[in-house]
Amino acid sequence: MGGLRSLGGDPATRGRHFMHAELNLIDLHTSLDSPVIESMNFLNEVAQRFPKALSLAAGRPYEGFFDTADMHRHLRVFEEYLLSENDGDVTRTRRTLLQYGRTKGIIHGLIAKNLSVDENIEVDPESVVVTVGCQEALFLTLRALRRSEEDVLLAPMPCYVGATGAAELADMRVLPVKESADGIDLDDLVRVAEEAKAAGLRPRACYVVADFANPSGVSLSRDARESLLRLADEHDFLVLEDNPYGIFQATGIEPLPTLKSLDRDRRVVYLGSFAKTGLPGARIGFVVADQQVATAGGRSELFADQLAKIKSMLTVNTSPVAQAVIGGKLLENDCSLRAANVRETELYQGNLRHLVKELERNFPEGSRPEVTWNTPAGGFFVVVTVPFPVDDELLEHSARRHRVLWTPMHHFYGDGRPRRQIRLSFSYLSPGDISVGVDRLAEFIREQCGV
Repeated sequence: MGGLRSLGGDPATRGRHFMHAELNLIDLHTSLDSPVIESMNFLNEVAQRFPKALSLAAGRPYEGFFDTADMHRHLRVFEEYLLSENDGDVTRTRRTLLQYGRTKGIIHGLIAKNLSVDENIEVDPESVVVTVGCQEALFLTLRALRRSEEDVLLAPMPCYVGATGAAELADMRVLPVKESADGIDLDDLVRVAEEAKAAGLRPRACYVVADFANPSGVSLSRDARESLLRLADEHDFLVLEDNPYGIFQATGIEPLPTLKSLDRDRRVVYLGSFAKTGLPGARIGFVVADQQVATAGGRSELFADQLAKIKSMLTVNTSPVAQAVIGGKLLENDCSLRAANVRETELYQGNLRHLVKELERNFPEGSRPEVTWNTPAGGFFVVVTVPFPVDDELLEHSARRHRVLWTPMHHFYGDGRPRRQIRLSFSYLSPGDISVGVDRLAEFIREQCGV
């Protein structure tokens, strides 16, 4: 039998009743039965089911700075900018803002300028595709690169679940690469790539967050960045650089160059998002795909143009109104998101220091139970190592009894196997709530250790 069957009752009376279709999961796309796909829904549902629990799990921007008045102002600023660009043509300006829009987006020029100002990345605006969040940018890129089942993605484990989830949707197998305290293990990357080729597979790309990775918080050194680009050239794969947290680092420290700014051979596809630096509700991301694609007749086109073809059949275009809000914020800050996020960066840095201080207070060196953690220089996350394996059942117990949420690290491996680590986010809460949350977490850990 197929995946549909009619449940109409007695054949003699079936015509007088509605016909009901029953679907079987085994007949639907394989990603729907994947632990990776389940993760995002589960974590969202846990937060909704336990609204009184403090969340050290949500990797969301701080809401205390949100103001709807800013959104309206940004929209007006961008409208004035468009009017100027259109020589005062009101009809054309309204059409740009309110009608179906250009598939590749309308703020591509401002994004290119932002990358130049903040990251020393020089790109043709036509190589930018504005997307519905970075998640769409990931999917478009992986969908385009996946030609056959031999095409695979290399990714450090643990890995952002959105990346492995996008690969699932694109039917692209992910080959895990070890990650150390210094970031992706480049020796293991070479091993995995060579073994894949020997097995008849084709590594198309390596996904990496070079600055304050989610979930580990680790960053690649300058030497590691240059080595990764060299390996990409030697083994003929692209580097998908996702950079949502790079600007949120301690002041006074010179930021490391992005992989894209070091890229001389167009090996890097740069994935960006304004969810953390602009406004998450706008759902604006982008992809810089300046690689040349050879086409029939000896011609070549931008990889960005190929991604736009897929986007046109997926979301048609990204909301021009949402783009206008982000565009207005860029214009108000001379296209510098570092300048636009000074107070946010200070808050996140303060929260990071406060979280570490609270962990030290609750788990001083030499005390029992033994609990350790890493201390990244920025981003949103800290990883805590505990004396017992952690799974979703324990998370629910923690939420129910101790009223604190955190993220089990198994969600970032995609295998459902409990591990002795949890991810804590410090971006969403105030320092006072962080103190309460860590106290509750400490109660949970001591309970589980019988202390």
